[in-house]
Amino acid sequence: MTLRVERDKATGVAVVTLDREHRHNAVDLATAGELGEAWRELRFAEEVRAVVLTGAGTAAFCTGIDRGVEVPQPASPYSADDPLITIGPKSCDLWKPVIAAVNGMACGGAFYLLGESEFLIASETATFFDPHTTYGMVSAYEAVYMAQRMPFGEAARMSLMGTAERLSARRAHEIGLVSELAEPAGLLPAALRAAQTLAGFPTEAVQGTVRALWSAKQAALHQALAQAPALIALGNLPPHRQAQLFADRRTAPQPRLR
Repeated sequence: MTLRVERDKATGVAVVTLDREHRHNAVDLATAGELGEAWRELRFAEEVRAVVLTGAGTAAFCTGIDRGVEVPQPASPYSADDPLITIGPKSCDLWKPVIAAVNGMACGGAFYLLGESEFLIASETATFFDPHTTYGMVSAYEAVYMAQRMPFGEAARMSLMGTAERLSARRAHEIGLVSELAEPAGLLPAALRAAQTLAGFPTEAVQGTVRALWSAKQAALHQALAQAPALIALGNLPPHRQAQLFADRRTAPQPRLR
């Protein structure tokens, strides 16, 4: 198993942990499937009224799709198959509140998860970045999700600057991407504290509020995401050219932290 799901019946909170610390909690196909199954199971778990999502260890919350994953693609410039589009709670129709506890790096496909969480609490050492453009890939789903959560200029800068820059936890808090900062050791307790508060309220009212919040942006989100497959298919470099750029990353200058 590459995912841990721990449920506390006493508090009504489940903790979902990406458990691939040796791969910076990157998502392979098995993990993608387990995430979808976990969200669908939690829909029916009446004892669970709020969820905390985090990553194992302190180096990374999630670094997106595992580079070792091979996903066959249709021979069409108008479509692209993406194994990450159903890893988030909303894509699996889970409307219980999800709080993301971000420890270490959060980049690339991590934004599928962060984009479908209600709010983020981050370690003071967390960083956010989107490597797509550096490696010849279109940031489509990730950019759309972040444009929904950040000022447009900040989302554009992060999506376009690739690995040249990383957004610090402090700056992420300043622009509203992160709602609370915590010391590394206090990250999970802070997220659990918020989740336990939500789990203590009548769940029908909480879930209804979650739906109301998402209804404010769902139409625009669905329209934007509908464009993503074609943009990816048309704009991505061939896999062998992406792989070469990725292999050259060790000689690249250190990213600027802002």
